[in-house]
Amino acid sequence: MLIALLRTYLPRYRKPIAAIVILQLFGALAALLLPSLNADIIDNGVTQGDIPYIIRIGGIMLAVAALQITCSITAVYFAAHTATSLGADLRRDVFHQVNQFSAREMGVFGAPSLITRNTNDVLQVQTLVLMSFTLLVMAPIMGVGGIIMALREDLRLSWLIAVSVPALALSMGIIIARMIPGYRLMQIKIDAVNRVLREQITGARVVRAFVREPWETRRFATANNELTDTALRVGRLMAFAFPIVMLIMNVSSVGVIWFGGIEIDEGRMQVGSLTAMLSYLILILMSIMMVTFMASQVPRAAVCAERIHDVLSTESSIVTSPKPTADMPTPGIVEFRGATFCYPGAEKPVIHNITFTVTPGTTTAIIGATGSGKSTVLNLIPRLIDCTDGAVLVGGVDVKNLDPHLLRSNIGYVPQRAFLFSGTIATNLRYGRPDATDEELWDALTVAQAANFVRAMPLGLDSPVSQGGTTVSGGQRQRLAIARALVRAPQIYLFDDSFSALDVATDARLRAALKPRTTNSAVILVGQRIATIRDADQIVVLDGGAVVGTGKHDYLVATCAEYRETVDSQMIVEGNR
Repeated sequence: MLIALLRTYLPRYRKPIAAIVILQLFGALAALLLPSLNADIIDNGVTQGDIPYIIRIGGIMLAVAALQITCSITAVYFAAHTATSLGADLRRDVFHQVNQFSAREMGVFGAPSLITRNTNDVLQVQTLVLMSFTLLVMAPIMGVGGIIMALREDLRLSWLIAVSVPALALSMGIIIARMIPGYRLMQIKIDAVNRVLREQITGARVVRAFVREPWETRRFATANNELTDTALRVGRLMAFAFPIVMLIMNVSSVGVIWFGGIEIDEGRMQVGSLTAMLSYLILILMSIMMVTFMASQVPRAAVCAERIHDVLSTESSIVTSPKPTADMPTPGIVEFRGATFCYPGAEKPVIHNITFTVTPGTTTAIIGATGSGKSTVLNLIPRLIDCTDGAVLVGGVDVKNLDPHLLRSNIGYVPQRAFLFSGTIATNLRYGRPDATDEELWDALTVAQAANFVRAMPLGLDSPVSQGGTTVSGGQRQRLAIARALVRAPQIYLFDDSFSALDVATDARLRAALKPRTTNSAVILVGQRIATIRDADQIVVLDGGAVVGTGKHDYLVATCAEYRETVDSQMIVEGNR
């Protein structure tokens, strides 16, 4: 997967990669030329006392060294720029892909894992690319060139290269093979730490309310220790690699000096050639060490690339039509025609054969026991999920054939769990319509019964809001979410149990103020309180994922046992019906 991922993204950077290769080539050639020049100074200058020759060759060596330094610095610059750009592209594409996911795909991966994949995993691939361009390009050139130059200096000592290079490569191969499972497990443990930490931060109030701080501390410690133990196991293998490299390098150097000294003593080799041979051997082993250092990062990057590829290759179950319809013949009408939704592998569908119609200017309420499929029905309208059978029509067109932007731009959705983004009251209200004026914001807040507490805030519309809206109460958060939908002024309003945190009086005032604002819009609300839904033009009763009753309040009380049971459980006095 790593190679496939790089093949997809690296062609975008052909020019900087070509520049890196050329610069690394010149740098490696310069590094290979220096030992030979050094040998010439020793054999032809120092031994003969030729000072002008020493100065001339020394000047050439300085120029070559300067060229090597310049090429290396420039290559590292281009490599860093390319690796950083690659990381930015990966994060952008992963983020875009996740934005296309339906609730089904989000549930498969989970939020903590998706965060890790778009941060830590991308960083590991980015780091590997940087190391590859700075080490891997130069290392083969230095290794192959070093072997050629060493053989050119003395063939009789070449057996040392034939022994040391395979020994080092074999040792590193064994260690790296054992590191791959450890790196794969490490990424899973990082997901676990992120998940526990995210739960503890978002659920801090619950943790404190139930005095579960010691338990959560132990739970985090367990996840943290498991990650630490896995990282230590991999770290020990990595730490074991470098002593092996140094051992083989030092033994090989001793071998060159030992046998080279014998060659010099017998007059078959000059001192300069011995120093060049030693330098080339070190260059060869250094190149192998560089490859080893980079290769130690390959297993982890390969695991991360596989996890990134899983996200990028996962197709959303929400598929846009090749030629989406950009027009609604009957705006504001929502129609369910035998809509059924079933999760893959589930024994039975969540909802089955849902059929009803909502017209502009009317309110349809959906009620039912917990788990009866109310939110699922609502989620089918903006295509947060797609029905597996039947159809959902908006504006007279099947939502699967509508342009998703057109569909969702005509919907004001207030989810069951009201969510506010970090920023201010104003930025949250303008989330659906950025060009809304302050007057329109205050008007929406007034209808949502939120104007009073917003005015009481020191900064009013500019009052800060933390992520998730934790700086305001549950009821205030719901009212701000409702105001956000009102600012958009859509053709269809979807309220998913959006009045549950409001007291009865506020609920009544809000619904009374909402009615004049929705005279030309279709309103679909999910509710649990009879007081909230009893005045709806149409009430749909769900039980076990199927419609068991449709009609107005009085009709359902008389004809639908499930609805009547709900009414009886909430009404103390029979006459309150």
